[in-house]
Amino acid sequence: MDTSKNIVITGASRGIGLALVKWFSAHYHKVWALSRNTTPITQLNLPNVTVNALDLTNEDAVVSWAQNEAPDTIDALINNAGKLVNKPFAETTQSDFEGVFKVNVFGLANLTRALLKKLQPTGHVVNISSMGGIGGTSKFPGLTAYSSSKGAVSILTELLAEEFKETGPAVNALALGAVQTEMLSDAFPGLEVPMTAAMMADYIAQFALDGHLFYNGKVLPVSNTTP
Repeated sequence: MDTSKNIVITGASRGIGLALVKWFSAHYHKVWALSRNTTPITQLNLPNVTVNALDLTNEDAVVSWAQNEAPDTIDALINNAGKLVNKPFAETTQSDFEGVFKVNVFGLANLTRALLKKLQPTGHVVNISSMGGIGGTSKFPGLTAYSSSKGAVSILTELLAEEFKETGPAVNALALGAVQTEMLSDAFPGLEVPMTAAMMADYIAQFALDGHLFYNGKVLPVSNTTP
């Protein structure tokens, strides 16, 4: 009996995304790894991994990929792609906000919408949010565009789960704390934390496979440090 799952991962060229690709490949699942920069993935030559260059902010390109290159059925979509701008608010322009929201919110919505029919009824959408995108948590200067976009992801997760509660897919978000990645270095230069990308990927991967059996429409904090 084939127990392998079809998994789509965005932001797959570095950090947690690349660690997720490695995890699912090592556990014999079929992976569609999406990124604008595919070189770091293709050079690994991993088994069971299909690599596609895709700009999530280009809606037409996303729709075309979903129709022509995506698998017929998808067990889990992990919306991991993210963009971060670290600037004081007084220096953060509309263009900065738009660039962050285009990737973190609009790109996520584009791909999820394009894959809905392939995810129903038992699929699981896992949106990668941030502790900074949850009300009442610690906030940090310089991350106004990033954290507010992740707040939008958190609320969008709840809305999508409600909209599709009768038909599927299940939709949840994991609000991550600090993980030792390039993005963490962009947000907090010089900061070192014990949580590695591989450790977090292990948690996210298992949640993607089984979390929808226990949760739907939830934004779950996954953090052991602040930041």
